[in-house]
Amino acid sequence: MPNGWIILDKPLELGSTQAVAAVKRNLRQAGFGKVKVGHGGTLDPLATGVLPIAVGEATKLAGRMLDATKVYAFTLAFGAQTSTLDAEGEVVATSDVRPTRDEIAAVLPRFTGPIEQVPPAYSALKIDGKRAYDLARAGEDVEMKTRSVTIHALDVTDAGPDSVTLVAKVSKGTYIRSLARDIALALGSVGHVTMLRRVKAGPFTLENAISLDKLNELGKGAPLEDMILPLEAGLDDIPALVLSPDAAGAVRQGRKLSGLPEPDGTYWGREGDKPVALMEVTDGEARVLRGFNL
Repeated sequence: MPNGWIILDKPLELGSTQAVAAVKRNLRQAGFGKVKVGHGGTLDPLATGVLPIAVGEATKLAGRMLDATKVYAFTLAFGAQTSTLDAEGEVVATSDVRPTRDEIAAVLPRFTGPIEQVPPAYSALKIDGKRAYDLARAGEDVEMKTRSVTIHALDVTDAGPDSVTLVAKVSKGTYIRSLARDIALALGSVGHVTMLRRVKAGPFTLENAISLDKLNELGKGAPLEDMILPLEAGLDDIPALVLSPDAAGAVRQGRKLSGLPEPDGTYWGREGDKPVALMEVTDGEARVLRGFNL
């Protein structure tokens, strides 16, 4: 059975759940039968770019991918704020103010580092067990709670008379639509996102990504190895812990290892080139977080 990552360059208007379904369908058509598949972080239908899709044992790392740092390119159009904070919603506020590139650059430090932001009402967050966007679409007043996020970097890449394109490196839980709304308000204007593209998620970049057309070739007989990355590709951002055959056997049984010289932190244990487990080292003792059946 296949185990690893298919990194999809998600096209416009395709939902993340639909992308997972497309991978499942192509694997089934390629003769792999029923395979576990999950995505590593939702992308809005109006967003494009890097969508890591975990296959087989890599699904055990999907939760870790949700927590990963991500990088987005986005265009903020000034002059109109919409109900959804993107091009899909209705205009709810307007402004004649069009900030200059210098004014935009001057305000960005206020949005760099740890910040507080209010997520969009049109989001998948749950309120009393219901999705916020379902409540918003039903016409209910949705009160979103402020959350703490971190903007690691925020830079202007292009600016016109009515819009600006920025690149943001952000922590988990960050909403780019909210960031764009708040930047526009800080500049005395209003705005909404007209383009959103994820260029990096955890260790995965657009260089790793394949198009939906290429994915669909899998179901027509194209080799899987041309489009799947190994499970350990999702662990490139943490160090490896080399295990002897005896230690690997103990880890596969879920036992702890002791007397290790490695500093505290998260590691992936490997025997030779084969991933054995995601592990946590504390005070010289390693315990298994997730074991891999490879």
